[in-house]
Amino acid sequence: MAIERVVSGMRPTGSLHLGHYNGVLKNWVDLQHELECLFFVADWHALTTHYDAPEIIEKNVTSMVIDWLAAGVDPANATIFIQSKVPEHAELHTLLSMITPLSWLERVPTYKDQQEKLSSKDLSTYGFLGYPLLQSADILIYRATQVPVGEDQVPHIEFTREVARRFNHLYGKEKGFEERAEEAIKKLGTKKGQLYKELKDAYQEEGDDQALASAQSLIDEQQILSLGDKERLLGYLEGGGKIILIEPEYKLTPASKMVGLDGQKMSKSYNNTIALTESSEDIQKKIRTMPTDPARIRKTDPGDPKNCPVWPLHQVYSDEKTKVWVESGCKNASMGCIECKQPVIDSITKELGPINERAKKYAESPELVQSIIGEGCEKARKIARDTMRDVREVMGISF
Repeated sequence: MAIERVVSGMRPTGSLHLGHYNGVLKNWVDLQHELECLFFVADWHALTTHYDAPEIIEKNVTSMVIDWLAAGVDPANATIFIQSKVPEHAELHTLLSMITPLSWLERVPTYKDQQEKLSSKDLSTYGFLGYPLLQSADILIYRATQVPVGEDQVPHIEFTREVARRFNHLYGKEKGFEERAEEAIKKLGTKKGQLYKELKDAYQEEGDDQALASAQSLIDEQQILSLGDKERLLGYLEGGGKIILIEPEYKLTPASKMVGLDGQKMSKSYNNTIALTESSEDIQKKIRTMPTDPARIRKTDPGDPKNCPVWPLHQVYSDEKTKVWVESGCKNASMGCIECKQPVIDSITKELGPINERAKKYAESPELVQSIIGEGCEKARKIARDTMRDVREVMGISF
């Protein structure tokens, strides 16, 4: 079985805000304690839409890493790196482009959606058309088993699985594969070799998924086998060839659509965000000036929290007792809107306080941040090199 590994990235196109924190970073902080995690700054991906504004990307790369560290991503538990510092991503992207049908890229749902949303930009470029394949390379080069995504990104993971499947079908049939697989079975010893064959037959002839899982565990436990032999036995077990690129699974992130200060989705493009490094004064000012239920012109007018942009923030940041108090006070007109907003101000200020402090410490220690990034890039590149060695070999270019 493959090593359980998580890969995820973010494009450095602006300051991180509460939407990023609740939608992505909290999940990363939890995952880093459960599985091997690699988190990268996707600067090449940022160029697919911001190719004409490189200064935005350059400015945000380091500040994004500082925000990650301040939010709780721990370099002792996760690998943090920059995409462009691992050139193997680009090499795998190029090689995968040789086998990926153009129609696969054109049918990715976000291709036309993004072109419509960003109609002011000229996105008739290969970089934009091919970005789902670059994303696939980002995942496949680390042989990731899980990729945390929102529902809108699931088609990208399905696309990545198709690319991996096509690659393995084309290049997983090494010369003398079956003979090599049989030799690997002998290395298991008589009893374990026989058990492997029985489990293989049970899976291939009867579709027994439990037999498949048991055989995968059997292979994974064998310390005497080389990685190549393990991959041969896994491929032989499933009736295919050698598994070179792992088909990842998507891991849906907890639903947390963060509403911005105007009631729309929190986004820098809407100018409705609260940054992770927002000062307590600015947090108070921004929330105090948020629009509320239009029915409440005067304090004595009853309202309905469901019609108020502040209410979704209470859903994230207030406990049940506070929410009951807010709902009752709004509907009965027994409290003013400023009073209603105060618990949200207090909760957000309390949450961002420690993040702000940590961000300041990292910002004052640029050498430490660069050291973390450098170590992460080297660690990521080592894994990427191992994958590319196998890819080049099966594609006939490991001269």
